[in-house]
Amino acid sequence: MGTDTLRTGAADGADGAAERRREQRGWYFYDWACSVYSTSVLTVFLGPYLTSVAESAADTDGYVHPLGLPVRAGSFFAYSVSLSVIVAVLVMPLVGAAADRSGRKKPLLAAAAYTGAAATTGMFFLDGDRYLLGGLLLVVANAAQSVAMMLYNSYLPQIAPPEERDAVSSRGWAFGYAAGSLVLVVNLVLYTGHDSFGLSESAAVRICLASAGLWWGAFALIPLRRLRDRRTTAREAALPGFRQLAATVRDMRRRPLTLAFLLAYLVYNDGIQTVISQASVYGSEELGLGQSTLIVAVLLVQVLAVAGALALGRLARRYGAKRTILGSLVAWTVTLAAGYFLPAGAPAWFFVLAAGIGLVLGGSQALSRSLFSHLVPPGKEAEYFSAYELSDRGMSWLGPLLFGLTYQLTGSYRDAIISLVAFFVIGFVLLARVPVRRAIGDAGNPVPERI
Repeated sequence: MGTDTLRTGAADGADGAAERRREQRGWYFYDWACSVYSTSVLTVFLGPYLTSVAESAADTDGYVHPLGLPVRAGSFFAYSVSLSVIVAVLVMPLVGAAADRSGRKKPLLAAAAYTGAAATTGMFFLDGDRYLLGGLLLVVANAAQSVAMMLYNSYLPQIAPPEERDAVSSRGWAFGYAAGSLVLVVNLVLYTGHDSFGLSESAAVRICLASAGLWWGAFALIPLRRLRDRRTTAREAALPGFRQLAATVRDMRRRPLTLAFLLAYLVYNDGIQTVISQASVYGSEELGLGQSTLIVAVLLVQVLAVAGALALGRLARRYGAKRTILGSLVAWTVTLAAGYFLPAGAPAWFFVLAAGIGLVLGGSQALSRSLFSHLVPPGKEAEYFSAYELSDRGMSWLGPLLFGLTYQLTGSYRDAIISLVAFFVIGFVLLARVPVRRAIGDAGNPVPERI
């Protein structure tokens, strides 16, 4: 009987490992599905295209009037991104609490994913002077993606034990970059050869936008088939909505050094997110670069982000994560300052700027997440990382707002791009003041030899 019991346990263990690997492979494919939206839509095509649509609807002074408010056409995209983030911040705590209470994340993930995919596909109809339609679809798609990513990330502790988590998370990240690069190559072929396909430039862009939504919806079927829901116990159930967030923040206040790091991260990450979303607008509107040039630049960022993350990871092993992140913030500042002086109509220099962004992009974000993991008290990983995700989204409206306001007041995209240096300088100062070794000890975790 003892032998039979051992065999049964071994079989259960093997079956459990196989099921876990199956779920992990399905989980990777959500990044493969949705990253095309981030790359093709938000980073490359929608900013310049929606700006051109708004400009065609503008009055003689260059203003559009959504809800009767005077807005420079060149600021409309940035304002729409800010509004989408505010909507996401209002919705995420409610969806997160519902998911934790019911244990049924998958239906909520499906609802968020297909809302975003449908809004993105609907961008095919964004032509003429329909800037309000474009703004509405952007707000819906971007907010839905944020909610879906929160639910997607919350699966990680369930599908991967601690010793596998870094590798599983990295593979998902790699899947996303691979999908973004693949679809961008197809977009580049379609856009540059639109005449040979019998398409206008506008039609080619709208097809690229809509195809990202179709891709998102099609490949989201894989994780939705493979991921499974877990029952929650009363102890695991979250407080309703914002009460859960408030409880987590109260707990964090007992660890002020963890909060200090989080504040520093929120500031400089807002700068990073704004550069990602507004760089194509800067390239097209201020530097006069064509869409094909922007696509190649983003492809360059995608490829070098992987190499940069690996390189910064090696530097962190030698110099510590905090010093490496601080160095990356200096690199971000230098890159933006160089971007201010870029000559118009010079693609080669824009590619140099894209290379600089790519080399620091992946590493600065990956190292920030790993450093924060040391500052989380044992047993509170999911709770703290939920607040981390929500707080990340909650601050990332400020950069686009500053970018839009600066352009609104000065009429210069160069002034708008250089204004973002403030996020990296302030973030550097705040992070430099955090004694991370003491913060790790205060959180109850062992202090690594090099951090």
